[in-house]
Amino acid sequence: MPGFEVFGTEERQAINDLLDANGGILFAHGFDGLRNGIYRVREFEKAASEKFNIKYVQAVSSGTAALRVALAALEIGPGDEVIIPAFTFVATAEAVIACGARPIIVDIDDSFNMDPNSLLEAISSKTKAIMPVHMMGAPADMKAIMQVAKDHNVHVIEDAAQGVGGSFGGKPLGTIGDIGCYSYDAGKTIITGEGGMVVTNNQKYFEKSRAYHDHGHEYSTTVGRGSEGAIGEGFNFRMTEIHAAIGIVQLTKLEKILHEQRKNKKLLWSKLKDGKFPFKFRRVIDWDGDIGDSIIFTLPNSKMASKFVKGMGEENLGTKNVPDAIRWHFAKHWSHMFNKYGWYKDNYRLEWEKSAKILESSVAIPVMVKMSEKRIFEIADKLLKIGRSM
Repeated sequence: MPGFEVFGTEERQAINDLLDANGGILFAHGFDGLRNGIYRVREFEKAASEKFNIKYVQAVSSGTAALRVALAALEIGPGDEVIIPAFTFVATAEAVIACGARPIIVDIDDSFNMDPNSLLEAISSKTKAIMPVHMMGAPADMKAIMQVAKDHNVHVIEDAAQGVGGSFGGKPLGTIGDIGCYSYDAGKTIITGEGGMVVTNNQKYFEKSRAYHDHGHEYSTTVGRGSEGAIGEGFNFRMTEIHAAIGIVQLTKLEKILHEQRKNKKLLWSKLKDGKFPFKFRRVIDWDGDIGDSIIFTLPNSKMASKFVKGMGEENLGTKNVPDAIRWHFAKHWSHMFNKYGWYKDNYRLEWEKSAKILESSVAIPVMVKMSEKRIFEIADKLLKIGRSM
C-alpha cells in the first residue's frame, strides 16, 4: 500500500500553500477571521465523499480512531460483543476493547479474510456488530457477511484500513456495511502521515461520529463553537488541516496508484503461474476489487514456509506481514490483552487452529507502484528458483 511512493512536489506545495494562505491555522475549526475561508479538512471530506460515492464522511486522526468512533456511533459498549477475524492488525481488537466491549475472534479461510462459517458459529445474543477486515487489499466476502448480519439483526463496521480504493461487487470497500473505516497512515494506499475516516450513508451515525471525534460537540448552526452544547461524550480524534492538505493531493493520485499496483501484481502473478510455481495462491473473492497490494501463497506446512522465507532472505527478498509482522496481525500473539481481560487466557494457544495452519504456512510478497518490469521478472525468477528447490 505505497502512497508514500508517489509523495512528491504536489504534496509539499499543498502544505506550503496552506501555510501561506491562512497564516498557519492548522485547526479544523474556528479562527474564521484568520483562515481566509480555508477549511482543508472539510474539503478532504467532500472529495472523499465524491470519490467513494458515500454520503457522509468524517475525517479523524487515524484508522484506529476511525474504528473507535464508529463503535461509539453505534453505541457499542460494556456487555456487547463484536466479532472480528483472527488475522487483522491489533488495532481492530484494541478499538473494541477501548469501548468496553469484548472482541469475539473468529477464524479466517483461504481468502485470508473472515470465514463466514466461523462468523455464523460465533453469533450470540450479545453480538452487537460484525467487523470484517479487508486484509492486504483484498475484499472479504461481504455478500455472505451482510446476509449473516441481516439474519441476526446486527451492525456491520467495515475495517477497510488496508483496502482503500478496493471494491466488492462494484461498491467501494467501506461503503457496504453500516459504517466504514479508512486509514491514511504512512504505509497505506494513500497517506496523510497519520489519519483516517469514518464513512456512512446514515445521517444519525454520521452526527454521532462527528460529535464523538470532537469532544461531543453538537455542531450548532446558530451559535459559535465556544457556546454550543454537546450531544454526548467524546474525545479528541480530530484531523489537522495539514494532514488534510496532503490527503486532498493523495486522493487525486489514487487511481494511478491502483492502476500501477494492479498491473504489477498481474504481471508478477502471471510470471509465477506460467513458471509453474508449486504452491497455492490466496483465493481472491473479487479480483476486480483487489487493490493489488500483495501476492500471498501457502506451502504444505510451516516448516516449508520457514525454509522458503530463509531462501528469500538469501536472495535479498522481503515479505509483508506474513510472516515478518505476524505478531501484530494474528490473535494468537495477543496474550498481553487476553491476560489482562481474561478472554482466551487459558486456551489462546489452542484457539484459531485453522487460521494458524493457513498463516504459519504462508508467505506474502509486497507489490509496489514503482516496480519496474525488470524488477518484477527478477523477483519472479528468484521465487521460482526457491520454489523448485523445496
